[in-house]
Amino acid sequence: MVTGDGAYIKKINRSVILQRIIEHGMISRADLSKLTGLNKATISVQVANLLEEELIYETQQEHNAIGRRPIMLSINRKAGYVLGIDLDYTEIQYTVSDLLGYAVHSETVATKTDNYQEILHILAKQINLYNKKCTDSRYGLVGVMIGIHGTVNIDEHINFVPKFQWHNKNIKADLEKEVNINISVENSANLSAYAERVYKHHQSDNLLAINLSSGIGAGMMLDGVLHKGYHGYAGEMGHMIISPGGKACRCGNHGCWEMYNSEPSLFAQLAEKLDRPTITHKDMKKLIANQDPNTFEQMDEFIDYLSIGLNNTINLYNPETIVLNCEVLQMYPNIIDAIETKLTSNVSQYREITLSELGSKACVMGASAIAIQRFLEVPELFLNIGEDHIPSVRADGKKVGSVQ
Repeated sequence: MVTGDGAYIKKINRSVILQRIIEHGMISRADLSKLTGLNKATISVQVANLLEEELIYETQQEHNAIGRRPIMLSINRKAGYVLGIDLDYTEIQYTVSDLLGYAVHSETVATKTDNYQEILHILAKQINLYNKKCTDSRYGLVGVMIGIHGTVNIDEHINFVPKFQWHNKNIKADLEKEVNINISVENSANLSAYAERVYKHHQSDNLLAINLSSGIGAGMMLDGVLHKGYHGYAGEMGHMIISPGGKACRCGNHGCWEMYNSEPSLFAQLAEKLDRPTITHKDMKKLIANQDPNTFEQMDEFIDYLSIGLNNTINLYNPETIVLNCEVLQMYPNIIDAIETKLTSNVSQYREITLSELGSKACVMGASAIAIQRFLEVPELFLNIGEDHIPSVRADGKKVGSVQ
């Protein structure tokens, strides 16, 4: 039983009410009372406070029945904005989202440096620019979350980024010296897993999201909670050894999973087989469409190693849902059947393996979702970004706008 002083109970009630409004898009006070179990007086007081804070707004629902039209409550999604950043090796992806997770501005900027101070300067400049653009809203830019393709501890310090060869960097503190806003830092695979849960797989409490791109990272939702481990380094499955004494990895070991199942490793092996200098995603799509035998042979080997890694992780975590995020896998015909054919163990148990619908946006979407959850202080967040989730016109007749 939860106990506490009046202020604490009010805070809990507020978070429950906000969560229900988010989930339903539009909801009446009477339905809020039924769903939350809170009495009408409590609902009335809380709603009045949220209206005063401009976090919600009222509309009258259209209906054909006789009687008074019900007054509906919705989140004022333009009351504030969040910024999600995916800091990858060759590019930085920025997405500004409103308080319901709708992206209102996105851009990707190529980087030609791995120098920490130079990238710090690039990030600070962009964050300050977005912060300035959001000042017209009630709360402005309420949070910035940065996804790191490396190990991040529970204190949000970067331990190691293999591609950049960064060690022991406190990018959060360094950026907060340059920008007047709170910065948060998280492993990119954790953010991707969070995005899959928040935007797509609402009912899956035990979800494993595996990104196979420039490397391999995994994020885990266990019993509905993001699993980080003792120091915060859980999920570094790309450096699980699947071939003892195999290819040398930049982490210092040999035979790591990402040396066999990252997209760069696949492209390098295929380029050598086809006697080409390089292979791109565009080349790969064309080769698969033309049913090139060398490409299919290389993909068979890729699927073999992928199945080995998946078998290990399934046995470790017994996930309900496994989401694979990989551009190449999206191109390959009947890929899920091909993978599951290789998973022959009678011990490994899971419910489904599926391809991500979020693709390269998963990290920034997860970053935005966590920033929203922290600002609104809701216990859980489930977002639906379909066109019909919430009215596109506010009660005062103003259109829902965007950051220009």
